[in-house]
Amino acid sequence: MGQKVNPRGFRTGVTLGWQSRWYAPKAAYGEFLIEDEKIRRFVDGRLNRQPPYAAVSKVEIERTRDEVRVMLHTARPGLVIGPKGAEIDKLREALEDLIDRKVMLNIVEIKNPDLDAQLVAESISEQLKRRASFRRTMKQHCEQTMASGAKGVKIIVSGRLGGAELARTETQILGSIPLSTLEANVDYGLAVAVTTYGTIGIKVWIYRGLYGEDIPAPQARPSGRRGGPRGQRRD
Repeated sequence: MGQKVNPRGFRTGVTLGWQSRWYAPKAAYGEFLIEDEKIRRFVDGRLNRQPPYAAVSKVEIERTRDEVRVMLHTARPGLVIGPKGAEIDKLREALEDLIDRKVMLNIVEIKNPDLDAQLVAESISEQLKRRASFRRTMKQHCEQTMASGAKGVKIIVSGRLGGAELARTETQILGSIPLSTLEANVDYGLAVAVTTYGTIGIKVWIYRGLYGEDIPAPQARPSGRRGGPRGQRRD
């Protein structure tokens, strides 16, 4: 039987930091843990599952004695902030009403969404909901991710693919994915596409290189035109 582990959980505390950073006495620990889950579900439902679709991939939470700091990692910071900061003020007020504490929001921009496994999984999910071909979608995202500087990518989709009667699993791999190497920077994302013929699960692994290595600049995409400049003949 396959022994599988979440790549983020495997590296947390070793090469990755925790996504919730706070200390609490035993009596308050459970309450704070539930609050963190409420915040993450609320942010996901408000910004990812309905307009403005702000592509929030990660929510980090820190607590001080007086307030809760929430850091949103998003590919579209302008949609989260809104005109003159109107949307972010509404979001902060909603979070304060939800947990009854003072909340401070920070927005962190994701420079390259193609290297974020969660955003890639969500993008595939949206295309499958619109009845796109799953094979073409997987191949397209693999190539985009590799062109953005990744050293390896693996995508697995499972379910009634293409509306087939029998559920199955399809896998697409480019490059290498060293899952057992703790020094390897492997990002993992999971999304679910709810379609008319059933739910389809999407898992994405992206290998960005070893921790501390610089990710190479994205390669220029080749144009569709072949041959040299106009007027020159190819031998």
